[in-house]
Amino acid sequence: MAQDVADEPGEDIVARAKKDRAAKRNPFSRIALFLRQVMGELKKVVTPTRKELINYVLVVLAFVTIMLLIVSAMDAVFGWTVIAVFGDLGATTPAG
Repeated sequence: MAQDVADEPGEDIVARAKKDRAAKRNPFSRIALFLRQVMGELKKVVTPTRKELINYVLVVLAFVTIMLLIVSAMDAVFGWTVIAVFGDLGATTPAG
């Protein structure tokens, strides 16, 4: 027959939970925890190599150029459509 094991938390877990609960109440300890976590995440950041950086820059420039062409084409098409539907509104300015 299997032995019944009590599901009681260990002393270290209880102590850590009490410490965490106390830390949640203190705003300064929460700020300190946040800053420690930020520093921990910043240590994981990897600087790209020169080749990777050049590749990333070229990809971004290509994407921006393509988007520029798409938006410019749409602007021209919409402009021509407005002129075709409403006529050239700039030519009918009132005489001053």
